[in-house]
Formats: sequence, structure tokens, C-alpha cells
Amino acid sequence: MQNYFALVHKDTDSAFGVSFPDIPAVFSAADDEADIITHAIEALRLFAEDETLPPSSSLEEILGHAGVRDELADGAFLIRIPLIEDDTRVVRANVTFEAGVLKAIDETAQRRGLTRSAFLASCARKEIETAG
Repeated sequence: MQNYFALVHKDTDSAFGVSFPDIPAVFSAADDEADIITHAIEALRLFAEDETLPPSSSLEEILGHAGVRDELADGAFLIRIPLIEDDTRVVRANVTFEAGVLKAIDETAQRRGLTRSAFLASCARKEIETAG
């Protein structure tokens, strides 16, 4: 999985702005700090649907980009954003769980009107997105 650094900045009385030094055409915003990563992942994913993304840079390379150090000095911060590509292929995978955990998964999935697979995929995506 490829990750890209995003630069997050916030001016007084504004939303959090998110930009990608490796991909200047990609940007996002979030009113709440808790939504920064989700919105950034979506912006990156949408751009990747139509464009070929460049290779991601290392931290040292990002810090060498024009303006990044200045933004950091002004209070911005860097976060890593995973690129989770939309790929509609379905792939079968065998997994092993403790019996009690599997029962809890199935009960929770049923309460939410999901299949076991859909529930596990949703959980995995959320965990990947918030792992930062």
C-alpha cells in the first residue's frame, strides 16, 4: 500500500486545509480535526481514479519541497495518508478467528444488515484509514 504525506494547515476561523506536496492538484478540507484523514483519503482516491499518481516521496524529500518547511514553521503539520484504491474485484481469502470473536462478528454484522465479509471489509478499511 502506498502512502503519501499530506500537509495540514489551519488559519484562525477556517477549516483545516490539506494539500499533498507530491501531488499539487490534490487538496481537501475538513471542518473537524477528526475528519482530516477521511477527507484526505477520499481526495487522494478520487484523483487516482483518473490520473496516474507519482511515486510517494520520503520524509526527507518532502521536507525539501519548496514551502513545506515554511508552512511547518507556521504551525502546519504532516500526516501520512494511505492510498486505498477502489478495485471492485472480489477476492476470496481464508481467515481464522477464535470462535467467540467470530460469533461476535457475525452477530454484529447481522444487527447492521451486513454480511460477514462486508462487515470485516468495513472494519479493516476504518482501521487502515485511522492507523496513520
